[in-house]
Amino acid sequence: MNPVNEMPSIMRLAADAARHAATRQATLSVNVANADTPGFRARDVAVFAPNAGDMPLRRTRPAHLGDGPTGIRSFETTDVPADPNGNTVDLEDQILRGIDAGRAHNRAVTVYRTALDIMRASLGRR
Repeated sequence: MNPVNEMPSIMRLAADAARHAATRQATLSVNVANADTPGFRARDVAVFAPNAGDMPLRRTRPAHLGDGPTGIRSFETTDVPADPNGNTVDLEDQILRGIDAGRAHNRAVTVYRTALDIMRASLGRR
């Protein structure tokens, strides 16, 4: 029995959102670590899709949908110009993206904690 499947949907949604934010933060940290690596291309994670795992999708060819409906897909950022050495990591941009990922993680944890508090209150435990 998988405990994730036994969670109420709001808690599962919050756990998925926290996992997504953590993956994005890890991706951004790799970018920052390679800020001086010649030819390194910055990456980011696709926007969180809350119901991606609930609706079965059909793949018509192997490359369709990337990692599949439940995978977190990353992509190469193209909105930042490359340095003369071919590196596309802009530290200011990475810091702003990291702040956004941190806020998303905090929101997800707050939703999870609040749902847990509501469950405890409904059981008479506080």
